[in-house]
Amino acid sequence: MPTTVPAWAEGDPLEVAPRLLGAVLTHGGVALRITEVEAYAGPADPGSHAFRGRTPRNEVMFGPPGRLYVYFVYGMHHCANIVTGGDGDPGAVLLRAGEVVSGIELARERRAGSPDRELARGPARLCRAMGIDLTHNGSEVELQAGEQVVQISTGPRVGLRQAADRPWRFWVTGDRTVSSYRPALPRRAGR
Repeated sequence: MPTTVPAWAEGDPLEVAPRLLGAVLTHGGVALRITEVEAYAGPADPGSHAFRGRTPRNEVMFGPPGRLYVYFVYGMHHCANIVTGGDGDPGAVLLRAGEVVSGIELARERRAGSPDRELARGPARLCRAMGIDLTHNGSEVELQAGEQVVQISTGPRVGLRQAADRPWRFWVTGDRTVSSYRPALPRRAGR
């Protein structure tokens, strides 16, 4: 399937991130309206996986745009980003939360016991609901414009130790599927 990423979803991640709110992402038999994202600006951003350069893990972030950058975190969760920069210009937008708008039975099956508002509330839950895992790293995305978002809020990114104060998290104001803010915990000695 060819990449179906519109031009408005490509470019600088700080400009793309708020534009992705309200867009509909389809993957694994589930479609969701994106309600929360975080921007990661590559080498200019100490919070980005691309800050220290290209590695086998972050290779997908270096383009082309319109692909999923999927990584495994804490030994148990997958997180997915949409690559936004051009070839050689790493940038990505983390998909933090969304509202399932199609394929809800499949999402419920994948997230058994979760209320509907929790199906894709948080990046790991979103990946589980949509069936995204490491095998999808580098795969093309299907993204369509949704209803225009009237109010967008912004604040610090979740769980970062570096560049935590940058207000590069964007969400649909008042949306019930947006995840809770959690700052990074300080590291303990010896870790």
